[in-house]
Amino acid sequence: MEAAIILVFIMGYLAITLEHSIKIDKLIPALVMMAICWACIALGIDSFSQWFDSGKHALLDNFGLLEHEEKMHLMEETLLHHLGKTSEILVFLLGAMTIVEIIDYFDGFSTIKGFIKTKKKTKILWIFSILAFILSAIIDNLTATIVLISILQKIVKDRNTRIWFAGLIIIAANAGGAWSPIGDVTTTMLWIGNKVSTGKLIMYLLIPSFLCMAVPSFIATFLPAFKGDLDIEDTEEKKKSKFSSTMLYLGLGAIVFVPIFKTATHLPPYVGMMLSLGIVATFAEIYSNSKFSMTEVDSAESDAHAHHSPVHHSLSKIELPSILFFLGILMAVAAMESLGILFGAADWLRAETPQLGTELVEGGVSDLVVMFLGIGSAVIDNVPLVAASLGMFSEPLDHQLWHFIAFSAGTGGSMLIIGSAAGVVAMGMEKIDFFWYLRKISWLALVGFVVGSIAFMVVRSVV
Repeated sequence: MEAAIILVFIMGYLAITLEHSIKIDKLIPALVMMAICWACIALGIDSFSQWFDSGKHALLDNFGLLEHEEKMHLMEETLLHHLGKTSEILVFLLGAMTIVEIIDYFDGFSTIKGFIKTKKKTKILWIFSILAFILSAIIDNLTATIVLISILQKIVKDRNTRIWFAGLIIIAANAGGAWSPIGDVTTTMLWIGNKVSTGKLIMYLLIPSFLCMAVPSFIATFLPAFKGDLDIEDTEEKKKSKFSSTMLYLGLGAIVFVPIFKTATHLPPYVGMMLSLGIVATFAEIYSNSKFSMTEVDSAESDAHAHHSPVHHSLSKIELPSILFFLGILMAVAAMESLGILFGAADWLRAETPQLGTELVEGGVSDLVVMFLGIGSAVIDNVPLVAASLGMFSEPLDHQLWHFIAFSAGTGGSMLIIGSAAGVVAMGMEKIDFFWYLRKISWLALVGFVVGSIAFMVVRSVV
């Protein structure tokens, strides 16, 4: 039965990557794959000898000895646990996307657009790369990608040019998320699991992460896609809300507030995001009711806005297919994790450590093995890979292994567009083709990953 589940996962994965060839939206194979994987688990529950208890982050060796009813009960609890964790991500994402759409409702991104005076593609590339690197460390790589691609859509009208910028934003956002404990789900897992501390994480990973962003961006400046100037559309005569700047700063400030709220209350991030959404929505409703909300009134569009709540209008523009795709892919990976399949791979890697390169410490794990984990995170979601690492390795707080895992899992996903949350959301927002990204962007991400890994080894030897 395990072989059947793996086969279903592989077939679903291929259908996702071949979305544009088979003309079927990627959310469909993701949802079907998820449902069939869990159905196979339910039907063959008595044939499995092991089970991963997600709540305890440990394998249950005596799973095969349990009664059928106990196994089914444990499966239902595990399914509910994964649905809860996935829902946390989806609700957080819904909140962040709604805030971004509310900002856009008031034309808030025109404020940032006004800051960009240059039309030179290479300069705009560096502006967005640096913004992605910094913002992702503060508001997490997923939200930073949503915000920056939304801004990019207001600046770069040609989609063929825009997807090149989006590809580099993905690399920069994942690199920025790796050195911050709140920048990526995997670093947050390691941080909460008392494997890394904030100070040491920044000390070990800031330079490698910066190089992981800067080297691909530098190489990209020599590519034909970034030569010349952008044809930026003049929007001076278009309607602009008098509250555009206020809503931009309020919206971004509300998103930045989320990690502060989490640190203060220790509640999941989605709770803070809902609070932030409520605050932003309150001001949006107040401002939208103002008869002076438009500096230059376009009567038809103003009337259309008048009949809609800003929140309702913003919710109607959210990419629900992307949300459902997230649900399918994360729950399908959860099925693989629950059976302990990923832990079998981790066992093999650890057993092969002496043959795979120089060890970090005696009895430890090879650098090459950790890099393989990073490459693997481009194929399989990095969250279960890090969860597997937490269960397999027993090194103490701030051991070099944990920091290298944080870097590899955080940045390795950039090598495929569906290898990271930032890539998946960019794929949804810009309809980027899997194979286009593989041909044009993946090699840049690989170069950045290798350079950053070497930089980590250098920093580690100095520290």
